[in-house]
Amino acid sequence: MTSRLLAILLGTLLTLPTFASTQAFPADSLLKLHQMRLAAQRSLGDFYMYNGMEGDQRYARLIDESVQQADARLKELGEMPGEASKVLRTQLTQEWQSYNSELSGLVTALKQQGFTDLQPVADLTARNKRLMDLSNELYAKIQQEGATQVPPLTQRSRDQSLLMQTIAVDYASRSASIGGSFMGGNGGKAIDELAGEFANQLASLEQAPQNTPEIRQALDGISTKWRYIEKSLKNYNENSVPFLINKYSDRIIDGLEDVSARYSAAQS
Repeated sequence: MTSRLLAILLGTLLTLPTFASTQAFPADSLLKLHQMRLAAQRSLGDFYMYNGMEGDQRYARLIDESVQQADARLKELGEMPGEASKVLRTQLTQEWQSYNSELSGLVTALKQQGFTDLQPVADLTARNKRLMDLSNELYAKIQQEGATQVPPLTQRSRDQSLLMQTIAVDYASRSASIGGSFMGGNGGKAIDELAGEFANQLASLEQAPQNTPEIRQALDGISTKWRYIEKSLKNYNENSVPFLINKYSDRIIDGLEDVSARYSAAQS
């Protein structure tokens, strides 16, 4: 009897971690992948700032930081839940390596020559778009094959972070005079239109009935920062303030990621 009970207990203990792991892996991989997307996209904005600010070494360091973060998050992805997601992950890794190599080459050219040709920059931007498309496809496939779904408010706040990053990258591209038309992740929308979308979606998040006092306070802080740059974004063809947009967009994204984590904790 004692041996049988011991065997049952051991069997239960052995199965519990496996169950927990299978539940945690998709959610953790989705978070890592989301963070990888943000960092990869930010690296392009950092490059535009480096180009537009005439080789300011601060942005060279920021490029390195963004690249290192994206690379780390990609490597931290857990086991993929199915064959299609495994294939996509391999493709994403290959695309990332190609993008990283092209970005490194352009940074080197800027350091050595003080300028870059337009075509390699256009190629880099196109590569970044493919990177985003692949990561978005993998993000959806992990949920499908892992039989999991990111909670709605968590997803909405993550989407808001990505939208803010898209706006910041597009603004930096235009300010660097290397062509906002290169940006492919915004569906061809102008910055003022994207800014309008961001404002509407932020207002919608603020009205979510699930918001705790802490989340409401965090969203209020985000709104304050947003209002500080909203006018410049909606009148982007007037005075160019790339440093200001870059600085505040980073803070807004940090705030949204904090809100996203709070939503995730509350909905788990």
